[in-house]
This record gives sequence, structure tokens and C-alpha cells, in this order.
Amino acid sequence: MPSSPASRLSRTASSPGHAGAASKRSSKAKLDAPSAEPTADVRGRILDTASALFYERGVRAVGVDLVVQEAAVAKTSLYRYFPTKDDLIVAFLEREDVEFWGQWDGVAAQHADDPAGELAAHLRWIGERLARANYRGCPQINVAAEFAEQDHPARQVSQRHMQALRGRLLAITKRLGIAKPDALAAQLAVLVNGAFVSSALLSPEEATGVLLGALKALLAGARASR
Repeated sequence: MPSSPASRLSRTASSPGHAGAASKRSSKAKLDAPSAEPTADVRGRILDTASALFYERGVRAVGVDLVVQEAAVAKTSLYRYFPTKDDLIVAFLEREDVEFWGQWDGVAAQHADDPAGELAAHLRWIGERLARANYRGCPQINVAAEFAEQDHPARQVSQRHMQALRGRLLAITKRLGIAKPDALAAQLAVLVNGAFVSSALLSPEEATGVLLGALKALLAGARASR
């Protein structure tokens, strides 16, 4: 006589093998089910985790499986907010951009009538950034170095950041009243980007002093060429 659905369910639940399979299915279902957390929280946790991993290990060395594991989310959740790994990399760089320019703007606002003072203030906070114990270079430069393809979306974000840096420096040098603000802006851009990739050559104690000394020399040369 065929067993009833209830008796089959009872035997299945009592079987160790079936119990283990059921447990795995239950766990998987919990991971794959839509999160009860607010969307911003889940997306933010994924991006926080990916950003830390990308910065510490490099974007090519970090796969989405590791991000999913470290963020404790389902892979479906990651792909819901970031359809491709490239989308995740771009989000990482764009958030770094927001943080960097936010600090820049805060410093600039304190030196609206003093362009030379603004340049010195920028180099001070950049020098402090280089002195951080966990500093591993500029994320924008690091990612650009990992992708040779000029049309890669992450490389394009990095290039826009570099162009924005030179543009902002040019806006400051034009306020100095010097003969060649373009040349000085280019020199300062090379100084800043060079500092970002050369932090290992500078001790935490000397980074700011080296940057300010270079700025002093560049300003003296620019003013002498009027």
C-alpha cells in the first residue's frame, strides 16, 4: 500500500541524509530569498566589502565569489545591484572620487581668496593621506594600471579623475596671476600623482614636508618667469 504524504514526509525528515539535504536547501533558500534589509544597506555592505578588498589586493585579484563570502550575501544580491564585476569596480572608484573631492572642496572653501595658501593646504592633507599606515596608493591610479584597455569603464573613471585634478589645479594657478598657469598646473599634477605612487619612498614624517618644499620651488619658478 502506498504510504501517505504525511508518512513519507515523516520518514524523510527522520533520515540523516535527507535531513542534511533539507538543511542545505533551507540555508540556500535563505540566502537566495530577497533580503529583509533595506536596499541601501545591502548594496552598501557589498560595496564596502568590495572596496576594502579591491584596495588591499587589487581589483583583478578579487573575484565576486570572495566579495559574496566576505559580505555574507547571496550572489544573486550582488548581481541585483551590480550586474557585472566592472559595475562594482566603477562604483568603488566613483565613491572614492566623491570622498576625495569632498575633502578637496572642504579645504578649498577655507582659502577662497588665497590660491597659494589653498595649494599648500591641499598638499598638507595629501601628505597626511600618504602617511596613513594602511595607505596603498591612489585607487584611481592603481586601477588604471591594472587595465591596459583604454575603453575599459574603470580606466575611463580613472582618467576622468586625473583630468579633473589637473582642471582644478589650473583653476587655482590662474588665480595666482602668473604668466604660465597651464605649465604650473601640469607640474603640480605630476607632483601630486607622483606622490601617490611614490609613498613607499617617503617616510610618514617627511611626506608633507617634501610636497610643500616642491610646491615652494615650483611657485618661485613660476613667479620668476612673469
